[in-house]
Amino acid sequence: MAHPPLVLIHGLWDTPRLFRHLVTRLDGHRDPLLIPHLNHRLGHTPLLELAQNLGERIDAEFGPDSTVDVLGFSMGGLIARAWIQEFGGYRRTRRFLCVGSPQRGTLTAQLVPRALLAGIADMKIGSAFIRRLQRTQRRQPDQLAQIDCRSYFCALDLMVIPSWLGVLPVGTARGLPAWSHPGLVSHPASVETLAQALLEP
Repeated sequence: MAHPPLVLIHGLWDTPRLFRHLVTRLDGHRDPLLIPHLNHRLGHTPLLELAQNLGERIDAEFGPDSTVDVLGFSMGGLIARAWIQEFGGYRRTRRFLCVGSPQRGTLTAQLVPRALLAGIADMKIGSAFIRRLQRTQRRQPDQLAQIDCRSYFCALDLMVIPSWLGVLPVGTARGLPAWSHPGLVSHPASVETLAQALLEP
């Protein structure tokens, strides 16, 4: 069975090159592939704005109705979830892989002022953005429940603190053998785990 298009979403201060190891491992077996370069402006851009931009890029690349698989790394996992829940992406998402993403916030963003860096401040524990996603999940649980959701984390992550906050409210959760936040998408064993999940029918 042919796979739907795959969308890979990078995190803060990253570029699409972040996924080079994963793309090499997939070896063309997950084409068509979209890896948009989202303009975070060093953390100034609010995550809801980036989620809307993501939806526009997906529509432009694959049309408004095509089913897609999505993998979001770090901040990219929150952008993907916001697109799924707040911009109708749940209607067309088959599988959602969330990798090292502060789904319930992270202590590393806690002291960042929203007036200066709105995108980073959105990742605070208890931020208005995080609370909005949680409210939508409670009111419309089927949005995520109908998707194959998988969360991946590493215990030594120094960006998502504590690491157990980096798990979606539904689906499976699995630790990866990475020694750092970037290692979640570069360590060979982590890349292999993610590739196998993306190559499943």
